[in-house]
Amino acid sequence: MAGSYWLKIFFMTHQQQKIGFIGIGLMGKPMCLRLLAAGFSVTVWNRSAAKLKPVIDAGAVAAETVADVVRQSDVLLLCLADTAVVDMISRTHIFPHATVNTLIIDLSSISPETTRQLAKEARQLGARWVDAPVSGGTQGAENGTLAIMAGGDAADIAIARVILQPLYQQLTHMGPVGSGQMTKICNQMIVSCNVLVIAEMMALAKQAGVDADKIPQALAGGFADSKPLQIVGPEMANHRFEPIKWRTKTLLKDLNMALEQSKHLGSAIPMSGLAAQLMQLHGGRGFLEQDPSTLITLFEKD
Repeated sequence: MAGSYWLKIFFMTHQQQKIGFIGIGLMGKPMCLRLLAAGFSVTVWNRSAAKLKPVIDAGAVAAETVADVVRQSDVLLLCLADTAVVDMISRTHIFPHATVNTLIIDLSSISPETTRQLAKEARQLGARWVDAPVSGGTQGAENGTLAIMAGGDAADIAIARVILQPLYQQLTHMGPVGSGQMTKICNQMIVSCNVLVIAEMMALAKQAGVDADKIPQALAGGFADSKPLQIVGPEMANHRFEPIKWRTKTLLKDLNMALEQSKHLGSAIPMSGLAAQLMQLHGGRGFLEQDPSTLITLFEKD
């Protein structure tokens, strides 16, 4: 019965599919807007209702409660701040109202262990769970060029590919539930270390009298080039820290999860460990809610 239901969902048109989107923040808003532009029917909920205006203006329907979103949706998309929030929203507001036909796709970046536990509880209700964290920042979300790393059953991943198609350039099935979250942690280890070394490099270049604004252009196409360099490099060179595209606290959260995994698996991650310390230091100076481009201030002379 469940298999025939998902076959029906798979071949539904965009207009027929009912999507629930929970969490309209920096990443959730542009993703929701792209789903609406693609023709999906989207019901939304956010803790801060004021943030819903742009997506409501674009055609989304606001629900008063998470339970209302669950009842009105075939597929639920979550884009929430951290493990604790996903855990609370799922257990308190989603699971009590989920049906055997509910597919939950979590776009948040959270603990692999919690993901596996939530997926187990969802299965006990007859619901399904896919962890599908994303990489590419707000620019990738706006342009539909995100990289999505997904964990879950192959049949559920097939549905996720269709639902999330307006959002990604690449969606890779990494293995069973939890694999997507583990891959995102690996992604964030690279991103965090990269942004930190870009910050210290830009500060050194400026102190040496180099026109730091030209460094991203000078290194473009070489081995030192990267998307973070091309995005945060000019911002660091010009101290242009707004608009905020992502937050220091997000990288710190993910680095701390990397440290937890390294302890659990007995694998040394000294560079990411140092990155976590530096990110914590920067956050402690009042930059947790700020864009990581502000990391250059950590290395500049007063």
